[in-house]
Amino acid sequence: MKSMSGDQGCDLQLPRTKMLLSLFALLSAALLARAAPPTCYSRVLSLSKEITESFKELQTSKAKDPCVETLPRLYLDIHNYCVLTKLRDFVAYPRCERVLEVSELKEKARSLYTIMISYCRRDLAFLTDDCNALESPIQSSIESSEDIDS
Repeated sequence: MKSMSGDQGCDLQLPRTKMLLSLFALLSAALLARAAPPTCYSRVLSLSKEITESFKELQTSKAKDPCVETLPRLYLDIHNYCVLTKLRDFVAYPRCERVLEVSELKEKARSLYTIMISYCRRDLAFLTDDCNALESPIQSSIESSEDIDS
């Protein structure tokens, strides 16, 4: 009888072990999917958004240096071929070297430019070459509706 109850214990542990192994395999697969390196496109897209947001924050900062107002406008659309010229012009802008935030922003812009022309050159597809679109970007519908309500 003892051997019979021992066999039942093994029978109960086997499905539990299979379930735990399946759960472990599923969680491992999920972690590996997140750990995959970013594609060129995703890296360029995230860096361009980061730069655009940093520029907006710099422009709206209460403690901004007067030279920040003279900086060229920096709205980046990586689908627009003119973004390369925009990045090059921003990095070469001769003023505001003494402002740390501007120097950091220029360094990010230089990195994005390098990534776009070197590492990701063959992976990117430009959908337009409308340089004016980078000077006065179309506001999103949310921003437009906020302007109407004001």
